[in-house]
Amino acid sequence: MTPFTYSCPKTIEEAIVAAESGPDVRFIGGGTNLIDLMKMGVEHPRRIIDLNKLPLKMIEEHNGGLRIGALVSNTDAANHPLVRSRYPVLSQAILAGATQQLRNKATMGGNLLQRTRCYYFYDPSFEECNKRRPGSGCAAIKGYNRIHAILGASDQCIAVQPSDMCVALLALDAVVQVDGPPRSIPMRDFHRLPGSTPQIDTNLQPGQLITAIDLPPIPYGRRSVYIKVRDRNSFAFALVSVATVLDTRPDGVIRKAHIALGGVAMKPWRATKAEQLLAGKKPDENTLRAAAGAELQPAKGYRDNAFKIELAKRCIIRSVQSALRAG
Repeated sequence: MTPFTYSCPKTIEEAIVAAESGPDVRFIGGGTNLIDLMKMGVEHPRRIIDLNKLPLKMIEEHNGGLRIGALVSNTDAANHPLVRSRYPVLSQAILAGATQQLRNKATMGGNLLQRTRCYYFYDPSFEECNKRRPGSGCAAIKGYNRIHAILGASDQCIAVQPSDMCVALLALDAVVQVDGPPRSIPMRDFHRLPGSTPQIDTNLQPGQLITAIDLPPIPYGRRSVYIKVRDRNSFAFALVSVATVLDTRPDGVIRKAHIALGGVAMKPWRATKAEQLLAGKKPDENTLRAAAGAELQPAKGYRDNAFKIELAKRCIIRSVQSALRAG
């Protein structure tokens, strides 16, 4: 592990100033991802800034919705009464991730910044990884790619974003608050597709600090569900996941659908085509199949992950059916 210096500022201003002190600086909250990457030799920070003394552990009412501080643990967020009652899809998504021990330590802000679990990215002995070494190639394209992307990939990278929480936040139209300088970033714009710069995961600028996540008021938020398909029931990342929130009329017609997919792209994927086809319709089997098919029409499978295309379609259908029974 590369030697590094350590500091623990007490104010947001001090943390931002410390981040501007030089290159290769990393913020740390729970450290559940960063420490792993440092041990593996993927990350080599020269300075670690511990954020745990900052006043960012609140969960409070905000503009009719909810504001969750960046240092709130995943466990505390998932179990908070206001999250469970108003935004159950977020609670379900968080509880579907990792293990209890990791959720106790991991923070909401850190979860937003999880890096891909691509085998080739995590193992520096593989020289071909554009995310680690820009310009070196993507070993996954011709290698073992069962967990990799089917949407939004490029010839530079086919990795996927691993967070469960982020999929639910996208479906809920959450907004990420950052400082250094202050800025609001909608979840739909927070993460990036690989394009020609797969080494850049998010639209955060260097030195910017996540301070909170804002959930807007969604009166129909209880009618929501998170579905995750994985190889085993614990401590496994999604092959495909779906977060669905539905606004329905008394006669069963869908006024509005919020649908986001996980495990299929390098950012949580908003299923806008499926949402548009479901709006104003009763969700019968034919309508659901058409909506799911339209969303996955541009999907591209590789040698080991083509099964994800049909799996994603079925997950969309199941999630909408399950959300109709919720609330």
